[in-house]
Amino acid sequence: MLQLDRLTCGYGPFRAVIDLSLEVPDGSVLALIGANGAGKSSTLMAVAGHVAAMDGRIMFDGADITGEPARARVRRGIALAPEGRRLFPDLTVQENLTVGGYSRSRRAEARNVERVMALFPRLEGRLKQLAGSMSGGEQQMLAIGRALMAEPTLLMIDEVSLGLMPAVIDVCYAALGRLRDDGLAILLVEQSTQRAFDIADAVCVLESGKAVWTGSAEAAREDPALVEAYLGLAG
Repeated sequence: MLQLDRLTCGYGPFRAVIDLSLEVPDGSVLALIGANGAGKSSTLMAVAGHVAAMDGRIMFDGADITGEPARARVRRGIALAPEGRRLFPDLTVQENLTVGGYSRSRRAEARNVERVMALFPRLEGRLKQLAGSMSGGEQQMLAIGRALMAEPTLLMIDEVSLGLMPAVIDVCYAALGRLRDDGLAILLVEQSTQRAFDIADAVCVLESGKAVWTGSAEAAREDPALVEAYLGLAG
């Protein structure tokens, strides 16, 4: 599925990610964790095609996509629910979903909306509501749903639980669990390390743009010093 081979990327002369190698196999979940500024979001943005690679390669389904534009990567099956959601607040829920599915046929739209509503029933009665008028939790559900409208085989989500109530986080993670069980590969950035460890198959810890620890989620759960050592956070 996704392979990063010594990827280096950044902004201008600044390197946010340095020599990063990782793999997300089909149907698996990789949690990317680290303190603020560690390079997590930059990694996702590079895979999505919004930040250019300075060095290394991005491979997807056996193809080198390092130089491809973002729209081509969406058509290949890569979708991103970005940090801060970045919805169109003056568009309705339905219109935001339609935008998310721009790379797919109009015929597929109804099927994909139905899929999103099955994952997030709370959105079903809000299709005509402006996205900006919804709660933060509902907006996060919509951000994930908008990404799913592109029919991805790799879903990337940046900060699922940030600023959300526990009950809403439960809903979002239940949906991610269903997607994983359906065979969708997921690359997840998350500050709530326990949530990440519970759903992930593997964990990669970034520090100052470099991978400093990579292993199974089970090994991460069994290492109580891991979070404190690399993140300086409580799990």
